[in-house]
Amino acid sequence: MFTTFAPLSPDLTADERLDAIREAYNEDRSQMTLMLAHQLRIPEVDILRALEGDTARELDGSRWEEIIRAFEPLGKVTVIVSNGATTVEVFGQFGKFFNKDGFLNIRTDTLDMHIRGWELASVFAFRKPSHLDKHESLSFQFFDTRGNAAFKVFLNFDGGEPAAEVKQGYEDFIAKFQKKQ
Repeated sequence: MFTTFAPLSPDLTADERLDAIREAYNEDRSQMTLMLAHQLRIPEVDILRALEGDTARELDGSRWEEIIRAFEPLGKVTVIVSNGATTVEVFGQFGKFFNKDGFLNIRTDTLDMHIRGWELASVFAFRKPSHLDKHESLSFQFFDTRGNAAFKVFLNFDGGEPAAEVKQGYEDFIAKFQKKQ
């Protein structure tokens, strides 16, 4: 189902804005947050912030490199990168890390990324029904300084419910890296 929402009014209070975002998300919890942000004309990170404590958990963004390096033992994951015109999905494994010229580089046979850490502002663990088949999707989402998704790492993008060990790994990540309040 594709629902169209009006942009959020600039006259909303902070609490009204959070409520409006939650209401729009709850219309179809499997919808892509990228599309909802576009419809509401807000940064995508605002959706995850509105869902903090529900389906989203903010991680300690200052530990972004440590978080990324901790993906290596998870094996192959799906990494999604979107910009204004294109979305790319890659199934690969993190590893072979090195820093050069301010970039964190990942250069495995299946994944080649060059991350500009100075552009990263926040990281969230996010669980929701998949927009593809409604199975529970577990991801870690990195946002830039403008509130746009820099990239997303999905533990089970391939369909089907996540295995118990995948769910436990996800919860362990949250426990280890959750932002202190």
